[in-house]
Amino acid sequence: MRPPDEAAGEAAEPWLERAREAMARGPLGHHTHWGGAEQARPRRGSPAERVLREGTWLKEAGLEPTLFCGGGWYFDADVGTAVAKLGYADCTATGFRPAYLEEGAPRLALDRPCWLELPGGERLLELPTTHSLGMLARAGLNPRALDEPLVHVYFHDTDLLDRGRAAALRASLGLLARRRRPADLDDVAAQGRSSELPVSRVSGAENDHVR
Repeated sequence: MRPPDEAAGEAAEPWLERAREAMARGPLGHHTHWGGAEQARPRRGSPAERVLREGTWLKEAGLEPTLFCGGGWYFDADVGTAVAKLGYADCTATGFRPAYLEEGAPRLALDRPCWLELPGGERLLELPTTHSLGMLARAGLNPRALDEPLVHVYFHDTDLLDRGRAAALRASLGLLARRRRPADLDDVAAQGRSSELPVSRVSGAENDHVR
């Protein structure tokens, strides 16, 4: 969930009420829009500072997010360090390149869970997003297309307002549940933290894993 942008007139209390309800139903994730309510990727300033500021505000409000996903799939080493300091597992990496991103736009490209070793020595558990809703629907037609160690599907809440996309989501998740063992990301993160996974180094946008 994206914290409210009070500069854009979004009130905190109704958001906090919904966030508490969401946390009672399952793992709560922190989602940052650096450019404001309508702009996911950073425009200016320090992306890492905003993550820390929002994360501190969430904790002071009594919320306990355990996961992070950067808006527009933005990721850099400083953001990763901030996410690690907040104690989250990260879900910003993708196993695919979002078509709307410009060539060379900073992002983290990974197709399976791993530990990231950050420049300051921090370690961050990465649980990459592997499929969009459309990718999952297409993968359902291929028995071998869902053999990854982790199948992690993303969609937006607005998809639930479209009858066609909502129906596709229910059908695709139903098929996935029959072929794979369902688990929430907190369970996956707990398993990852208790075992050694491959470590990738993140040192900047020129790194093989950040592009």
